Amino acid sequence: MKYLFLLLSTLAFAQQTKFVDFKSVSAQLTLDTKDKAVAGSVNYWFDVLKPIDTIKIDAQNMSFTVVKLNNKIVPFINTTQQLQIIFPFKNGKNEISFEYTATPKQALYFVGSSTSDDLQIWTQGQGRYTSNWFPSFDDVNEKVIFNIELAFDKDYQAISNGILSDKITSNNTTLWQYKMEKPMSSYLLMLAIGKFDKYTEKTKCGTNLELYLEHKDADRYETAYRYSVKIFDFLEKEIGVKYPWKVYKQIPVRDFLYAGMENTSATLFSNRYVVDSTGFEDRNYINVNAHELAHQWFGDLITAESGKHHWLQEGFATYYASLAERDIYGDDYFYSKLYETAQQIKYASRTDTIPVLNEKASSLSFYQKGAWALFVLHEAIGDKVFKKVVRNYLEKHSFQNVKTQDFFDEVNKFSDFDTDNFSKVWLESTVFNEKEINELLSKNKTAKLLLELDKLKKTPLSGKVGFMAEILQSDAYYTVKEAVVNQLRNETFKAKKQLLELALATNNVQVRQAVAATNSTIPEDFRIQYQSLLSDKSYQTQEIALFYLWNNFPEQRSAYVEQSKDWVGFSDHNLKTLWLSLALSTPEYEADKTALIAELINYSSSNYEAITRQKALEKLIGFQLINDAVLKNLVNATTHHMWQFSKFGRDNIRKLLKDKEMVLSFERILPELDEKERFQLSRLLN
Repeated sequence: MKYLFLLLSTLAFAQQTKFVDFKSVSAQLTLDTKDKAVAGSVNYWFDVLKPIDTIKIDAQNMSFTVVKLNNKIVPFINTTQQLQIIFPFKNGKNEISFEYTATPKQALYFVGSSTSDDLQIWTQGQGRYTSNWFPSFDDVNEKVIFNIELAFDKDYQAISNGILSDKITSNNTTLWQYKMEKPMSSYLLMLAIGKFDKYTEKTKCGTNLELYLEHKDADRYETAYRYSVKIFDFLEKEIGVKYPWKVYKQIPVRDFLYAGMENTSATLFSNRYVVDSTGFEDRNYINVNAHELAHQWFGDLITAESGKHHWLQEGFATYYASLAERDIYGDDYFYSKLYETAQQIKYASRTDTIPVLNEKASSLSFYQKGAWALFVLHEAIGDKVFKKVVRNYLEKHSFQNVKTQDFFDEVNKFSDFDTDNFSKVWLESTVFNEKEINELLSKNKTAKLLLELDKLKKTPLSGKVGFMAEILQSDAYYTVKEAVVNQLRNETFKAKKQLLELALATNNVQVRQAVAATNSTIPEDFRIQYQSLLSDKSYQTQEIALFYLWNNFPEQRSAYVEQSKDWVGFSDHNLKTLWLSLALSTPEYEADKTALIAELINYSSSNYEAITRQKALEKLIGFQLINDAVLKNLVNATTHHMWQFSKFGRDNIRKLLKDKEMVLSFERILPELDEKERFQLSRLLN
């Protein structure tokens, strides 16, 4: 313990990375599905740059045994947050080895079970830290070459970063060996295990794209991964730097915390983007696909040295994703999205006091405003110079950490652009630069029309009806027609009926969906036209239209329920859960109501993913179809790893507890809950 004082005094003024350079790590991991635990044997190789007495490896709530330095047992401290190796380290090369076990509360997730044959295991390091499941480094500036061996049931795919160098099966277990050649930050380390089918595509440069799907989704392969090769080829050419890793894997997983995560060489994404051809019209993987792939350069190849410079990752990934979509959909789509995000930034600027260059900036600032800043810069210095700047910036700082000035240095090298003023306006201020934004948007006909419509928001309908009718009957891009419909939301139906009929006549899915969404009250003389929305190739439109029609025309309810009885919708069963709630709330509809209640309650149970459960619970609560089973499923939601779903559970329990009878109902089920559920409900009851 005599070295601890020196440790404190030494590291008080510098990060560990200035004293120690961790080079590589090899690990052999096993996973315990019963206890949801991980165990491993780990070897780290590192260089001591300056003498130091204690080396730290971040490790949350882990147990360690057989800790060795250069093959000799060495003293260590387990703080429950770090493994600290105590030794008078001198300059030179070293090896640390140890064995560990952990039962992570976050960052490593077990979804489903092997008994029900739907088990998936996956990780999410960013924001939750890999050090919860693997002894590593929360400091993004410590980049290491990771090599992972993973032993698991032979019937499953086991995936990690890098190239699969070997795969050995013995009895019922397969050993998967993954190798990386270049260093990366620890938050980009990943695991994914599940019963996936693997598909392989090849890009122009020869890189293998390994695309995974659950077997049940085999018929959705084309729509799930549409344009994947095109996006890869475009980004590699547009960025001007060869894809930095030897393989690129994409794996959709259940109950993922976010849309996607750009783990080095292996993106995980939410399986809600695995859609069929109808679902593709409402939501698809294209933007997420391009965004996470762009991160392989901006975030993985180079990594922001601190949260202050986070826009160097998210702003760049957002901008390059929009450029990829421009390549697919064209200029009108690109400028429509720029207009949309400009409106969001404008609205947020009224209350948002934190600029882009701040670690506490909002996602809107890091992502959308960061992307807008790059668009402004791109337009100002020209395409040729912009590409040269980006290429040099990436090549100069490959496999390193960066700050905003590193990017500006390259801009200044190839142009006379005023980066100081640019930074003040776009990165250090929250003021909405409306004049410059509108000038750039006006270069595109579609965006110019959107701006003209925006100016007419407060104009009485009589003063703009002719202009709106002209747009709806023209070849204007669909986003402009959507904007027309959205402006009609609060107008009287008599005044806007003709325009709505013109909007429906466009036969554009998005424009017709806008009609569905903006008219919750439907007069009888518009019922037939509105009913046509039920046949649109859009699960979202069908969901909106079915509910509003059922709500507005009680005498037609049985007919609407009968028409939609075989609908399912997205993988989250949005149409099926709505249908069940409507069928149960239509007394005259003949069906086995007991069986329907059981089916809807089952959708709200842990047998399904969070998004399906939430939709079912929303319907059960909204239509007041509540019994003890529903309440138990709602309480169970509060223990889920997805914070959005657990918050939904807590919020709805709080609302229900305003009713004294509900308080008694919750108290009645309390003894029947498990320990985690009792803890959560007791907190809410108290």
